[in-house]
Amino acid sequence: MTNQLQSGKLPLLFVLATVAIDAIGIGIIIPVMPDLILEVGAGTLGSAAVWGGILASVFAVMQLLFGPTIGNLSDRYGRRPVLLISLFFMGIDYLVMGVAHTIWLLFVGRVIGGLTASTQPTVAAYIADISEPEEKAQNFGLIGAAFGIGFVLGPLFGAAFAELGTRAPFYAAAAFSLGNMVFGWFVLPETVTDEIRRPFDWKRANPLGGLIHIGRLPGLKLLLAIMFFFQVAFTVYPAIWSFYTLERFGWEPWMIGVTLAAYGVAIAFVQGWLIRVVLKYMSERQTVLFGFVFEMVGFFGYGFITETWQVFVLIPLGSLGAVALPALQGIMSRTALDNQQGELQGVLTCIVSLAMIISPLIMTLIFREFVKDGSLFYLPGAPFLLAFLLTLLCFGLMCLTPKRAS
Repeated sequence: MTNQLQSGKLPLLFVLATVAIDAIGIGIIIPVMPDLILEVGAGTLGSAAVWGGILASVFAVMQLLFGPTIGNLSDRYGRRPVLLISLFFMGIDYLVMGVAHTIWLLFVGRVIGGLTASTQPTVAAYIADISEPEEKAQNFGLIGAAFGIGFVLGPLFGAAFAELGTRAPFYAAAAFSLGNMVFGWFVLPETVTDEIRRPFDWKRANPLGGLIHIGRLPGLKLLLAIMFFFQVAFTVYPAIWSFYTLERFGWEPWMIGVTLAAYGVAIAFVQGWLIRVVLKYMSERQTVLFGFVFEMVGFFGYGFITETWQVFVLIPLGSLGAVALPALQGIMSRTALDNQQGELQGVLTCIVSLAMIISPLIMTLIFREFVKDGSLFYLPGAPFLLAFLLTLLCFGLMCLTPKRAS
């Protein structure tokens, strides 16, 4: 019976559910972020925006510090124990967030959350373990699709359960995390064998050490730079969306949740299905460039729109850019050796986390400067214009990458 449970698609379902739950944890707080922070005594809406950036950044700091360590631990001790232990503490984190009545307890909750969300490199390494080389890009797309589904459910839960209070969504998320841990206990086999098991090395398990080692691989340094700048740009959505739409359109939490859910549906469709079609006609390198073009369309549009209906026009256009990330991951995964997949994914998590530390602070400060009284220009969409410029930079750098490396 156990062997039957562990065969087929159940392990894949578990790891994708883990990604979705990580995304729920991010998305669930966005619709209620302004109200939640104001509720715990952060002061004005402007102060709430600043605290929102701080909480997002500390979450990313923990991922930066622990992403490479978790990835290396999974190369040594296996994917299974790392995923199950992380899910347990993730559930505890949601409970802490649910009972928080001070901004500092929210801060502690985000510290725990950032650590437990460091399962992303282990999930990606698990996918790499079970994928053929030519399947890696499209299977990494499944990770993006799962994240998209979680990004749909998170805002919807946040908006719907907000009717019961700002705390209710976190209790539900705790139940999901702990329930998925139990599910994984029964269905997840170990994929790290003695052939690919690697001794744990602290020099390679810290962010700088991992970057130095992986960066020695041909063509990877420029690709890592592209990943960084693109993530800084993309993080404008979770960093500023609730504050931007409240300022620009006066939206309630339910509307914020609906639009984020619509965007999540679009990403899930693009990364779960459309990317497979695109990759039949384009190389991975061409797919990355294709994605950057549509991301720029979305960012530029959000910089200047003034009507709600325009948001729903831009969502499907901008979401086509979601093909870029899994294609870029596929290029880098093929560059790394089989016994470095966990380490590579840990470094990528480090890159993403570094971007997510910097981006919320930059984006919220720009937002505040362009909406405050006395600003030279009133432009709530200014952070999106910065994201446009960063993606344009990524497009140019991608054009400089040698075709043999992609």
